[in-house]
Amino acid sequence: YKMGILIAVLGIWFSSSLVRGDSKAVTTSLTTKWSSTPLLLEISEFLSEEGQEKFWNFVEASQNIKASEQGGNDYYHEMLKVACQSLSPLQQNLLKFSLSLRSYSATVQAFQQIAADEPPPKDCTLFFAVHGEKTCEFDSLGNLLQAASERLKPFLFKGDHKYPVSNPESPVVILYAEIGSEEFYRYHRRLVLKAEAGEITYVLRHYIANPSEEKVCLSGYGVELAIKSTEYKAKDDTQVKGTDVNATVIDENDPIDEVQGFLFGKLRHLYPDLTEELKELRKHLVESTNEMAPLKVWQLQDLSFQTAARILTAPPVDALMVMKDLSQNFPTKARAITKTVVPSELRAEIEENQKYFKGTLGLQPGDSALFINGLLIDLDTQDIFSLIDVLRNEARVMEGLHSLGIEGLSLHNVLKLNIQPSDSDYAVDIRSSAISWINNLEVDSRYNSWPSNVQELLRPTFPGVIRQIRKNFHNFVLIVDPAHETTAELLNVAEMFFSNHIPLRIGLVFVVNDLEDVDGLEDAGVALLRAYNYVAQEMDNNYAFQTVMSIYNKVKTGDQLKVEHVVTVLEKQYPYVEVSSILGIDSAYDQNRKAARGYYEQMGVGPLPVVLFNGMPFQKDQLDPDDLETVTMHKILETTGIFQRAVYLGELSNDQDVVEYIMNQPNVVPRINSRILTSDREYLDLTGMNNFYVDDFARFTTLDSRDKTAAVANSMTYLTKKGNICNDSFVRPVTFWIVGDFDKPSGRQLLYDAIKHQKSSNNVRISMINNPSEDPNSQNTLVAKAIWAALQTQTSNNAKNFITKMAKEEIAKALEAGADILEFAVGGMDISIFKEAFESPKVDFILSHAVYCRDVLKLKKGQRAVISNGRIIGPLEDGEMFNQDDFHLLENIILKTSGQKIKSQIQQLGFEEDLASDLVMKVDALLSAQPKGEARIEYHFFEERYSAVKLRPKEGETYFDVVAIVDPVTRDAQRLAPLLLVLNQLINMNLRVFMNCQSKLSDLPLKSFYRYVLEPEISFTADNNFAPGPIAKFLDMPQSPLFTLNLNTPESWMVESVRTPYDLDNIYLEEVDNVVAAEYELEYLLLEGHCYDITTGQPPRGLQFTLGTSTNPVIVDTIVMANLGYFQLKANPGAWTLRLRKGRSEDIYRIYSHDGTDSPPEAGEVIVVLNNFKSKIIKVKVQKKLDMMNEDLLSDGTSENESGFWESLKWGFTGGQKNEDVKQDKDDVLNIFSVASGHLYERFLRIMMLSVLKHTKTPLKFWFLKNYLSPTFK
Repeated sequence: YKMGILIAVLGIWFSSSLVRGDSKAVTTSLTTKWSSTPLLLEISEFLSEEGQEKFWNFVEASQNIKASEQGGNDYYHEMLKVACQSLSPLQQNLLKFSLSLRSYSATVQAFQQIAADEPPPKDCTLFFAVHGEKTCEFDSLGNLLQAASERLKPFLFKGDHKYPVSNPESPVVILYAEIGSEEFYRYHRRLVLKAEAGEITYVLRHYIANPSEEKVCLSGYGVELAIKSTEYKAKDDTQVKGTDVNATVIDENDPIDEVQGFLFGKLRHLYPDLTEELKELRKHLVESTNEMAPLKVWQLQDLSFQTAARILTAPPVDALMVMKDLSQNFPTKARAITKTVVPSELRAEIEENQKYFKGTLGLQPGDSALFINGLLIDLDTQDIFSLIDVLRNEARVMEGLHSLGIEGLSLHNVLKLNIQPSDSDYAVDIRSSAISWINNLEVDSRYNSWPSNVQELLRPTFPGVIRQIRKNFHNFVLIVDPAHETTAELLNVAEMFFSNHIPLRIGLVFVVNDLEDVDGLEDAGVALLRAYNYVAQEMDNNYAFQTVMSIYNKVKTGDQLKVEHVVTVLEKQYPYVEVSSILGIDSAYDQNRKAARGYYEQMGVGPLPVVLFNGMPFQKDQLDPDDLETVTMHKILETTGIFQRAVYLGELSNDQDVVEYIMNQPNVVPRINSRILTSDREYLDLTGMNNFYVDDFARFTTLDSRDKTAAVANSMTYLTKKGNICNDSFVRPVTFWIVGDFDKPSGRQLLYDAIKHQKSSNNVRISMINNPSEDPNSQNTLVAKAIWAALQTQTSNNAKNFITKMAKEEIAKALEAGADILEFAVGGMDISIFKEAFESPKVDFILSHAVYCRDVLKLKKGQRAVISNGRIIGPLEDGEMFNQDDFHLLENIILKTSGQKIKSQIQQLGFEEDLASDLVMKVDALLSAQPKGEARIEYHFFEERYSAVKLRPKEGETYFDVVAIVDPVTRDAQRLAPLLLVLNQLINMNLRVFMNCQSKLSDLPLKSFYRYVLEPEISFTADNNFAPGPIAKFLDMPQSPLFTLNLNTPESWMVESVRTPYDLDNIYLEEVDNVVAAEYELEYLLLEGHCYDITTGQPPRGLQFTLGTSTNPVIVDTIVMANLGYFQLKANPGAWTLRLRKGRSEDIYRIYSHDGTDSPPEAGEVIVVLNNFKSKIIKVKVQKKLDMMNEDLLSDGTSENESGFWESLKWGFTGGQKNEDVKQDKDDVLNIFSVASGHLYERFLRIMMLSVLKHTKTPLKFWFLKNYLSPTFK
């Protein structure tokens, strides 16, 4: 019956015989300039981002992968099998996706370029580089190593693969080789043996001796075929000859292939004998739908809502496919969509949701947004490569939480906690007698006319006016070394504040040499301090400050203070006083000399000079005298707002001491330790779960880092304040692991300070990891064994009291001298069990701890560290102070940022107490280790009954929460639909796509066809070989309109059309045989940056940079723009050196600092590594050289010969004659600049060039913009 209908349809159609030419297609592909890189190396780079351990394990395992004869498919799956042993299913999918995108091809190519720059010795498939010397022979390596220490160590990049076990002192051997080649494994094994013996540091870099002929086929970009306005002629009518193009692009294999309701994929499957007739019918239907007659205005009005209604009537599984099809082929679908009816409840719900979108997310109708787990993904700025990074980071956290037993909705609640370390400024206490205040707003007579009521803060004033009130709201403390050259400038700023009646209380701390035998006649700093103290006693602090200022006025700018400067001023002011009695050895004016240095060291605020505002230290870069003034004024205005709030809310009243109020704020800590506050933090991976313990050393050594950490955590017994270990119903959000050698005083001191701190806090648990200084035996581990035995056998309280005793120096000394341990037992201890545990000969736990400290914590023997909730603070230097105040600060930070929030979430889950405390520690380490990103956006649940496409996640697995808001007839929908389809294959997601339609449209919303080139996995041909790379296909296109082809690539890609006989600016399919194939190439990856002159804060207009390698220093050059100091350099993957251009740029400027680059900030050479497809933006600060302060970069400058950009341009214009010739011939060269796009205008260009050449005798130079020229013209 069905067959009958089908034959009837075909019959009717044949009789109407509307047969026209074949259906037409346009295809686009994009390749790199560099050769295709082996997938094996790309997999290794993916794993190296998961951790170096996984990289080296893969290198070892990869020797079992055999390149199979049956073709690419088997080899590919073989590689994946080895790589996926250590990856979760989600990470496996992301690996396949990365390989399909070829995103690590750039990383491998970067190493290839670094190798080419070495350059490689001739006829070598691999080679070694030892501090600049190279060889292919392993036997000659020994000779190179002997003399290596005399040569400089090579610069290692962030992405380098350094073998984990290596001695940092040893020479560096870099092996350039290709993983997978037999030769590689032979040498690799030998180098590993040398590295493990501590003879070398082994670094591996990829090097492919015989690169493949093929190029890398890229994806992750969009292609637009836009309908062109034909108001004027732009089409060239010359015939295109010789189009040898593969015409088999029409997708015969599409399983659905729906045209006007006919599912041709299924029909072909059901009726294989009617293939030809079906092909003809399909062609006719396509052509009848593709007629694009213009729509009436009343038909356009509701198109957006109608498209949404069409999408929402499809079953949820197919809705994204429908959305992709409608948005990407909108011009041909629009007429059919106008017949759709929009249900009223759909329209009402969309309009209701739009109020929320506008109110909470700031989205207007027609706008779009994508959120993954609450993170906003900006489709305009974030390309697919940065999206993969987001997915990988999220996957790590979610899988970590999942393995800790947190699942489903509670997992997403924990994920949403905002626990990034806040940049809240910590302050130190300024109520110290070591600070000498030169004024006091509350009592000094000079401020008598000011009002003294705090309510004055609430009196309205003009914005930016500083209120003058007789209260010490703003306290400014300078901690300086008087002999330092910057001190005079800082004191000048303070003096300026004072004399201009700025409401600022100013204090001074002079940090000078505090040795008894150094006196003021030898040391300028001591002299100044004594002079200040003398005048302060005779007169007052304010007068003493004026004296100090007059002393500094004698010092020339840039010079240092000398004793004679102090003597001159004192003799002038106090002619009758013996100067040596003030400054000399018997001086009585040493007040605060020791106290000042003590205060400075106790504060831990970092190198001098230090400026505190209400106890908060300013950043180093704010201490420039010009900046300091502005920054302080800003601070005054900023803190005024905080005080206004406090007064308004009644927290600060008139009878309170303002300084006391400031010092009682939660951000005031007894000591600022930069180790704790640094933003550069390292965390342990505590997500491992196993049942191993440290008392089985043999088993412990076989575990990987994550499992070792889990075993250490499993074996921990904690000291807590009050109560027993077993029955303590309190969750403690802060866990300290104290690492050190407890048989040495330094380790015991650290432990003692931790226990002392714990007495004051009920939020803390403490445990110990022993890091012995020498190989453990029964004599040198007495204290460690005693501590371990007490923890294993005693109640928490008794163990704590006993361990506190053990940490005391005199008791440890007595033990070493041979005293019996039981003499020191505390009351209530179970002596017999303890004795048995203490005397047991097993020291497995110490051996395990020692291995753990060496391999995972990367500590040397005996080094100390503190691990707080998984964050490693250390290694602490010998003699470095880490005391109770530091533990207090650490606890304070953890509670404020993460501890309390995580604790309240964990308590809701109802875990048992000690398990819960463990969980808080592990979750904290996991969440805090994440790179600091944007805050997650809380979106309320919008109405989703009628206006949202919903896809539910698979049960029982972790899922991503993905919310998209989109108008289905916008460019964003064209990009978003294919992206969501691919994501749906990669990740398990709870997806909701909300429609955000525009009403009352007056024009066709989309006038282009669009394809987004993206595939979730590499595809293969029927005979198991790799399929040719992903391409954009526009099939069955209408033939009457004139099209123009545009590529929509990530911002930093520079692409050019390289092969096609057709005019891509004007594609007219009626005149094309069957397929227009456009081939593009990625010419360059752009390196972008901003440059500022630190003296003026302005961009150095006209400054020139060059980018090159060590062998070829100038490959490309650029010039800094006046607009934001922007510059742009064309590069490709590799390591490049950025320099100022020789000539005027280099003569006048030097590079002061750089950010976002790959060389350390203090390095002279600026090295930039481009090793991925993402944008790279660097910041460079430059400074004029001292003798060039008044030079202008753009003026001629007599020193300038043939160098610099303008000269090179002139040289280009004049063909590079000698200077004398230039003078006479300068005007005789005609430079003609032209931009032409499209074959027709290129024809005009040729005619113009010919006619100019015929009609002028003057030398000509034509300048074209290469990007716009067609391949045929080039």
